[in-house]
Amino acid sequence: MSTPAAQTTPTLAVFKLASCDGCQLTLLDCEDELLGLAGQVEIAHFLEASSAVRPGPYDVALVEGSVTTAEDAARVRRIRAESRHLITIGACATAGGIQALRNLADVAEFARTVYARPDYLDTLATSTPVSAHVDVDFELRGCPIDRGQLLEVLTAHLAGRKPDIPDHSVCFACKRRGTVCVTVAHGTPCLGPVTHAGCGALCPAYGRGCFGCFGPSGSANLPALLPLLRRDGLDERAVERLLHTFNAPAFDALAEEERP
Repeated sequence: MSTPAAQTTPTLAVFKLASCDGCQLTLLDCEDELLGLAGQVEIAHFLEASSAVRPGPYDVALVEGSVTTAEDAARVRRIRAESRHLITIGACATAGGIQALRNLADVAEFARTVYARPDYLDTLATSTPVSAHVDVDFELRGCPIDRGQLLEVLTAHLAGRKPDIPDHSVCFACKRRGTVCVTVAHGTPCLGPVTHAGCGALCPAYGRGCFGCFGPSGSANLPALLPLLRRDGLDERAVERLLHTFNAPAFDALAEEERP
């Protein structure tokens, strides 16, 4: 009688494109949970943590960072080809990041202003999310991502189930933690009504308006919010600056709905 084949340990790989490393550090900050995860998977590629590298294919690949060079684009295609599940983590990988402000201007002019020899640069005119180049199995928002959500997504993919990541807004999170609405109570401009939850409504809990770190929620109605931001004291320039931070392209796309 033949014996069943031995089960192989799932492999996890973590890759970085154009980013600040903050989302990879969130994985390292999982501490005790990471030790438990390390016992269930083989971390085959994670240069932030170890120089030991095993070639693919990988069961799960996490990609941090946006695509800003031709090499980035080619690299992410190779990662996709070697990965059973590809998960993008953080605002850079899911929306282009703060570096996507280049999309709204002339990157050649930026290069001439900042660098003495801009001809040494090899960069694309835009910063784009990974999903603009390859199919992505799941996008985990945030700048940086939330450690609890990261562990949920990893556990779900390794277990073969759908991640339980709600798509409600920060306003819902404020109500869950009993935080008084900063807009209603104090007239503070806030992106909470249109921002994806995940941070635990951190800024409103300290009396500050939400800055949109997790990008637009699934039910975001930005055209309805814009008049309220103006009512609460923001001029057009201030509204533009509030929207053009961690998830500029995503919020800019929603703002287009208000324009004739």
